[in-house]
Amino acid sequence: MKDTVIIGIGNILLQDDGVGVHVIRQLENEKLPSTIELVDGGTSTLDTLGYFLDYKKVIVVDCLRAGLEPGTIYKIKPEDIKIYQKENLSTHDVQILDVVKMANLLDKYPEVIIFGIEPQTIAWNLTMTDFMTAKIPELISNIKKELLLDAEVAFSETYA
Repeated sequence: MKDTVIIGIGNILLQDDGVGVHVIRQLENEKLPSTIELVDGGTSTLDTLGYFLDYKKVIVVDCLRAGLEPGTIYKIKPEDIKIYQKENLSTHDVQILDVVKMANLLDKYPEVIIFGIEPQTIAWNLTMTDFMTAKIPELISNIKKELLLDAEVAFSETYA
């Protein structure tokens, strides 16, 4: 049974905005535990609600604008965000945080981790900037560390 889903969000037509989708494509070539599902969420953020209802843990990878230097990688949880302003946090119409709130209204409370990266360029282009492409391995490393942390916790709980 899969208990963790990794969802890549983004518009691949808008250069660096597609980073979440590109990360999922890279992760498809990685050896991951069979309990992990990878999802290309594209720009249909609302369509991801089912994953928030069905999985214990949801990891979201997205382009986030929070005002720091391009390439800055964020690891946040929804509850870490004190003041949520759509126009400053994400480039998409329906926000992941809104989906989390919808899941909560349906009495589902998965652990949600958002790995975001500050974009360098968002413009009409199918190719991400070289700068952002070079940051994908670091994003994947952070995701793998999160998955390893989960495995260590599960192991310690089983053998405690």
